[in-house]
Amino acid sequence: MKKKKYVNSGTVTLLSFAVESECTFLDYIKGGTQINFTVAIDFTASNGNPSQSTSLHYMSPYQLNAYALALTAVGEIIQHYDSDKMFPALGFGAKLPPDGRVSHEFPLNGNQENPSCCGIDGILEAYHHSLRTVQLYGPTNFAPVVTHVARNAAAVQDGSQYSVLLIITDGVISDMAQTKEAIVNAAKLPMSIIIIGVGQAEFDAMVELDGDDVRISSRGKLAERDIVQFVPFRDYVDRTGNHVLSMARLARDVLAEIPDQLVSYMKAQGIRPRSPPMATARSPPQSPARTPPASPLHTHI
Repeated sequence: MKKKKYVNSGTVTLLSFAVESECTFLDYIKGGTQINFTVAIDFTASNGNPSQSTSLHYMSPYQLNAYALALTAVGEIIQHYDSDKMFPALGFGAKLPPDGRVSHEFPLNGNQENPSCCGIDGILEAYHHSLRTVQLYGPTNFAPVVTHVARNAAAVQDGSQYSVLLIITDGVISDMAQTKEAIVNAAKLPMSIIIIGVGQAEFDAMVELDGDDVRISSRGKLAERDIVQFVPFRDYVDRTGNHVLSMARLARDVLAEIPDQLVSYMKAQGIRPRSPPMATARSPPQSPARTPPASPLHTHI
């Protein structure tokens, strides 16, 4: 620059460029992507006799048990992302009437052809009915319910639907190898898994399934995405008795990873959000049921 005829130190010629927009969770929701919510509840004997107050399944006339609280906290948020409000609800680890066979994938409403319940209240009603009709048994197997939801997720992979499985459990998992394999296979599908651990058991295996620190693998194959989020329910029990605040924290934390997991699937598959449907004079405006409310899923964005 000390030279009088200095112009510059060289030039950069840009041969080509591309502008890519980063799509968000809300872009897909606005484009019509539906969240298919499925619940799986642990009916193993380690929960204790439901008729006794020490049981995790005890139905007190005064307050919800840990299972019902966890289901309600998560379900009341995620239900707004599904327009028909029909949610499959499954149980595992119980002996079923009339022959006492053990099942790890039974419908809480007793309908083998259609395990769907109407809204969160419908799930709670079916859950209470199952507690009165099945015998708590064991072991604690996750693979059947994971595979059940994965089959449904595999049927629609065009971005119009995304499945979320909520597993609520009290104990140490019995089929770890099979569950890992099921999760690795599900990681390539439009699906996420939330695990809430209730009670005072050690949940080391659940932390391993979470995969935040080390991506899980099965038979030498790594999961394509991290699709599991685990939280222990006891971390959200408010000793002051403020269930509203503590359950809001629970819902926020367990749902925090869903937006990024959904977007990561869509991006990996090259699926762009659809244009939001336009309301015209000939077509009625979009139903309010399809417009998500303010929630932890939003605030995460």
